[in-house]
Amino acid sequence: MTTMRAGPFDLEVLRRGSGRPILVIHGTNPVHPKAPFVDLLAAHGEVVAPSHPGFGGSPGPGDFDTPYDLVNVYQSILEALPGDDITVIGLSFGGWIAAELAVTRPAKLGRLILVDPVGIKIGGREDRDIVHFFNTDPAELNRRAWHDPSRRPEAIYALGWQSTISEAMTDQDMVALARNWDSLCLFGWRPHMYNPQLKQWLHRIAVPVRVIWGESDRIVTPDYGRAYAGLIPGATFDTIPAAGHHPELEQPEAFAALVAGFLDAKKEPRR
Repeated sequence: MTTMRAGPFDLEVLRRGSGRPILVIHGTNPVHPKAPFVDLLAAHGEVVAPSHPGFGGSPGPGDFDTPYDLVNVYQSILEALPGDDITVIGLSFGGWIAAELAVTRPAKLGRLILVDPVGIKIGGREDRDIVHFFNTDPAELNRRAWHDPSRRPEAIYALGWQSTISEAMTDQDMVALARNWDSLCLFGWRPHMYNPQLKQWLHRIAVPVRVIWGESDRIVTPDYGRAYAGLIPGATFDTIPAAGHHPELEQPEAFAALVAGFLDAKKEPRR
């Protein structure tokens, strides 16, 4: 772990591997160094995984309180990374931020991978597209988040839902979990985990996009994912069996294989 300057923040950042940068925008919690998918991705480039302001060991957001503030943070991070063909991977809540970032057409963004992202409204006003992160019983969130909740990955790196608290966690882990949850509330409480305008602007994304979904995700379903991918020109949609909302944790090898295939594919000309 090291730090990286982004706007007014010195952010905590996990770096692993070398070569082309692979920027990972995390979801409900920062990427844990022990998560197996980190090393698998690092075989294909340098994984750069910052903690958002207010998450992990990054300083609190201060006056930052909207997803657009996070988009500007990641714009600064992209500009600071070497090269001009950077891959961005957005996980869950981080997928929303990654999609917003891509809509702005940053010059150094080369490829985009969205993994079970939230961020848009698909159904009608009374339809619940995204299970409520904050008003749903933690045990129910846990059931919906994993293909098999009884076999979810180690709590030490699979933090995300309050019911994952266990004896394996240190006091520091539990403080970080609470801090992450508070910050997530700040950025995603209302509207709950989406931007009403984003759906109208996804057509502006002008880089190759792969959307990856856990087949058993019951936080945001694969049908939501297919609709999401359908709004992005040229996006491909893939599902990973025996995985829920966190396929990178439940099926790291299958996830890394999809990412590697996308990284190595020839880029088709885009408008």
